[in-house]
Amino acid sequence: MKKFVKLSLVAAVAVAGLTTANAKPLEEAIKDVDVSGTVVYRYDDRNNDVGGASAVNNNYKIGLNLKSKVNDDVTANFRIITATGINTNQSFAGLDTASNDANPSLNLSQVNFAYTGIANTTVIVGKQGLTTPWTVAADSDSNEQTGTGILALSTVGPVTIAGAYFNQTNLGVSGDDIATVNALSSYANGGGNNVATVGVMANVGPVSLDAWYLDMADVFDSYTLGAKASFDLDAVTLGADLRYTALSVDSQTGQASNADDHDLVKLTLTAKAGIVDAKLAFAKTDKEGGLVALDDDATTTIQGWMVNPTNKADATFVQASVGVQAMDSVHVSANYTEVESRAVGATVDTEEEEVYAQLTYKMSKNLSSYVRFGQYESKPTNGAKTNDDTRGRLQVQYSF
Repeated sequence: MKKFVKLSLVAAVAVAGLTTANAKPLEEAIKDVDVSGTVVYRYDDRNNDVGGASAVNNNYKIGLNLKSKVNDDVTANFRIITATGINTNQSFAGLDTASNDANPSLNLSQVNFAYTGIANTTVIVGKQGLTTPWTVAADSDSNEQTGTGILALSTVGPVTIAGAYFNQTNLGVSGDDIATVNALSSYANGGGNNVATVGVMANVGPVSLDAWYLDMADVFDSYTLGAKASFDLDAVTLGADLRYTALSVDSQTGQASNADDHDLVKLTLTAKAGIVDAKLAFAKTDKEGGLVALDDDATTTIQGWMVNPTNKADATFVQASVGVQAMDSVHVSANYTEVESRAVGATVDTEEEEVYAQLTYKMSKNLSSYVRFGQYESKPTNGAKTNDDTRGRLQVQYSF
């Protein structure tokens, strides 16, 4: 706690421009500093009954956000997260219970300035989260993609236009994206490649539409089209989310065998009636493997607990869940995911199946937790199981 206080004061002093020649009372210097963030603890326990391999981990992630008003038009933003060292994937600081206890470090993840002096427009300059459908700019309990550059958003009526350019990113080392950047490119350091993106978002009645294009220099370019709608029919609320994403790899020498055009289409249907909610999702990849996202949680892809269609050729992904709001603070659900695919270059299909139950308890507005327990199996269609995992998880999250 002392470290957090010191960091927030340092940020406030830096932004307020305090010097011996222009001193202000400390109370005045920090009055416009907003502090928010999350603290997450996760316990994971996995045991593979086929191979006997197991993994038990204590995982921690703290994200501390500081926002300070510099003047009427400029705001300074900072994000500090736990990590196991510099240049990490900005996900959990994981401590294997088979090893000695350790102390994760804190890293500066974002530092930027937002300018709002133009009507209906925001321009962010500096080190920031990559706010695109292919990436996750900030996450309380998983990987984050960041970069240094400029992002601009402008709204005209129901339409918002976004454009961004980054001359440096953490792509290729931020975790989930390693499979995409390094599998598609002979260039090992994806983060050194410039990234440019442009997007258009609009609301038409109950439907939200968006179209984006992204280019990662010398690696790939991609576009995505999405439509999302929600309908309130008194007794039932229905939702639908449809998205198509295509990715084209730039021509290079030394490319992997799956370095070709990729695409993935997904459809998610939701329904809620009283205390009961349900979801049905479907996704399909092409013969190259559907590498169209830079994070497993990105908008352009889909996943279950530990199952997804990423880098799986001709994959058919099906997911279903049913939940009940048993009490105002308690939600229980049953979840099932199945993927049938063929690994790039393989001649036999692989079947993956995951089923788990989850109980979520929201003790208060800023404190929630869930317990998850289930089974995961995988096997070739013509052979014995290669995985037969029993998996359990406990997660607690405090938001402030």
